[in-house]
Amino acid sequence: MRHTLPLAPQFYVTAPQPCPYLDGRMERKLFTALQGEHAAALNNSLSHQGFRRSQNVLYRPSCTECAACLSARINVAEFDLSKSQKRILRRNRHLHRRITSPWATEEQFDLFRIYLDSRHADGGMADMDVFEFAAMIEETPIRSRVVEYLDGEGGRLCGVSLTDLLEDGVSMVYSFYDPALLRQSLGTYLILDHINIAREAGLDYVYLGYWVPGSPKMGYKARFSGLEVYLGKAWQPIGDPERFATTHHPLSTDPIAEQVANLTLPDLRAGKL
Repeated sequence: MRHTLPLAPQFYVTAPQPCPYLDGRMERKLFTALQGEHAAALNNSLSHQGFRRSQNVLYRPSCTECAACLSARINVAEFDLSKSQKRILRRNRHLHRRITSPWATEEQFDLFRIYLDSRHADGGMADMDVFEFAAMIEETPIRSRVVEYLDGEGGRLCGVSLTDLLEDGVSMVYSFYDPALLRQSLGTYLILDHINIAREAGLDYVYLGYWVPGSPKMGYKARFSGLEVYLGKAWQPIGDPERFATTHHPLSTDPIAEQVANLTLPDLRAGKL
């Protein structure tokens, strides 16, 4: 089904499929194409309203009976290191950050396969081949970078993040790392370093994707101070994570046409940007 607004992008809805985060539930996404000369403006606008990018598509969960998934970002000014996070920084101080253009390499793909086979062998990306991986990295119509983490300058690749540059922050589109380095807590370290990247660039936020209360896969995001979630058409501090429920009710989600009508979109007419 297609939903449109005058002078606006066209929005579509995916068919329901099993939820990867909460057992026994079905997920559905609202999405639109990201393309053309106004791609950056659309990406910024919809990212501020809880959407995420995957190649040339912007999407947001729109499940029929569940509203558990909440877009999450770290407010850099409100972030303070915990004791455990300070230890993680010390354990990884030997890592060298290298930022490149969005270009896939064999070394990245090898690490990606090791990561998937260890952490997400039954996930939706488990069968991704090298060509699909290259598309994930390289098919971007906006300002994107690959942030690599090496064991010393010129050393072995330990972690990677595909990162978008937004007008107010950086968005960690997809990250992976060497699962054998368990003690180094690389998943947390990549986020901590992106907070530093945002500070270095004078940006306010690090966008993390979705936090799902009740999902062990997503629980780590709530351990970052300064975390905000998009709820009730606005960003708000997460406060106590325990106050959020895995909402499951036929009235949890507004009708698609109403969701689209309530979106704030950039004026894409000629001369308006």
